[in-house]
Amino acid sequence: MLAIEKVDTGNRKQVRRFVELPHRLYQGCPQWVPMINLDAYTYLNRKKHPFHEHSDVDFFLAVRDGRDVGRIAAIENKPFNEYHKTKKANFYFFDCEDDQEAAAALFETVSAWARARGLTELVGPKGMGPLDGYGILVFGHEHRNTMTMLNYNYPYYQRLVESLGFEKEVDFVSCYLPADKFQIPERVERIAQRVMQRGGLQVKRFKNKRELIAWAPRIGKAYNQAFVNNWEYYPLSQREIDFVVDNIMTIADHRLIKIITHGEDVVGFLFAFHDVSAALQRSRGRLFPFGILDILLELRRTNKVSVNGMGILPEFQGHGGNAILYSEMGHTLLSFKQFTHVEMTQVAETTEQMRADLKNLNGVEYKNHRVYRKKI
Repeated sequence: MLAIEKVDTGNRKQVRRFVELPHRLYQGCPQWVPMINLDAYTYLNRKKHPFHEHSDVDFFLAVRDGRDVGRIAAIENKPFNEYHKTKKANFYFFDCEDDQEAAAALFETVSAWARARGLTELVGPKGMGPLDGYGILVFGHEHRNTMTMLNYNYPYYQRLVESLGFEKEVDFVSCYLPADKFQIPERVERIAQRVMQRGGLQVKRFKNKRELIAWAPRIGKAYNQAFVNNWEYYPLSQREIDFVVDNIMTIADHRLIKIITHGEDVVGFLFAFHDVSAALQRSRGRLFPFGILDILLELRRTNKVSVNGMGILPEFQGHGGNAILYSEMGHTLLSFKQFTHVEMTQVAETTEQMRADLKNLNGVEYKNHRVYRKKI
């Protein structure tokens, strides 16, 4: 017998069942990378996660004969709907056994939840913040996940979702660039040098982590303004900006964070991170007692780097800022002499300039995450 349970986020046992379900589902899967446990529990903590301050989220489990077989989150992002004048609900944290009945029950529960709020369309996977990976993986299942910046799922997820009438909303493509080919094209270098010589835009190089953190408020302000024309944009609250920046600063290497300044203002940025997926797999997402130590060691061992997060303020787009960022990051990565693999993660097909840039950098598309929609 199949039943759907609404998770009481004040009930530790139910919360634990929701968080731990994918650990059982993906046990033995070499491509899946677990989320850091502290982060996973934060999503269900209505006091800690800033998204709960302005929007509604509920979590559900599918239970068959006493065993958890699936899960999902139903989300109403109120600032997004207000900004875009839409009536959309989102789904996220969809995980399920290859069980069409359970998947159908989970999505019908979310649809009913949304209709009760006057919402007319269901879109997802789309989470509770800009650092949450978008979409269901529809291409590239043979490759390991890149930390938790991307979602990973079994190939049958696509069938489960599309069988329920969901259609494509937008694709997010990830590319890889072997480091020995990550040579900045001469044309890009010329543009970067020309822009730097004019003196309007400059690259800020951080001497240490302390200096990077001191710039965090300005970086956060630019982050909130850079994506206003993107499909996924909504105006973040100050608490959300702080939450995003704090997460970035926790794992950031100051040498891999690049920003463009215009005077004292941050007008562009590019974030890159050591890929510590192998350490997260070994620790099963648990930082203590030894997970955090293994992650610190993996920072030195890993040969992969993930570029995840690039933006230029709209009024400075087309002024050569992209060329400056690519040139600076290229020289930095080559100077590390550690990385053999560079990944550019989750570039929406709607961001035409970024997609063109990846082609100019000889990027090879090797993962595709699809966001779906359905009228409800």
